[in-house]
Amino acid sequence: QVQLVESGGGLVQAGGSLRLSCAASGRTYGTYVMGWFRQAPGKEREFVAAISWIGGSTHYADSVKGRFTISRDNAKNTMYLQMNSLKPADTAVYYCAAKLGTSALVLLMRGSSDSWGQGTQVTVSS
Repeated sequence: QVQLVESGGGLVQAGGSLRLSCAASGRTYGTYVMGWFRQAPGKEREFVAAISWIGGSTHYADSVKGRFTISRDNAKNTMYLQMNSLKPADTAVYYCAAKLGTSALVLLMRGSSDSWGQGTQVTVSS
C-alpha cells in the first residue's frame, strides 16, 4: 500500500496562489491514478483533480478548471496541485488520494481510494 503526505497549505487572500504537494512512499510502482479531494466545514468531501501516474492524463472538477493544475514528478514520487485565482469558496482541507487497478480513474473520481493523506488546510480570505 502507498503512504501519502500532503504539505503546502496555508492562508492566502482571494486571488492569490498556493501549491500543494503530496509525497508518496511505500508501494509506489504500478499503474496508479492519484488525485486531490477537498472537504469544507459541513460539506461532503468532493473531487478536485486527478492524474494518471503513467501518461499523465489529467481530469478536473468544473469548479477548478482553468484555475488549478495537477502535475506529478515520477522521479520524486510526488504529486502537486497548483492553485491560482483562489476564492473563499476554495477554503477546505485538501487530501491526496491514490487508486490502483482497473477502472481506477472512475473509482477515484467517485471517492474510492486505496490510500488517503492526512490533509492540509487551505484558507482563502476575502
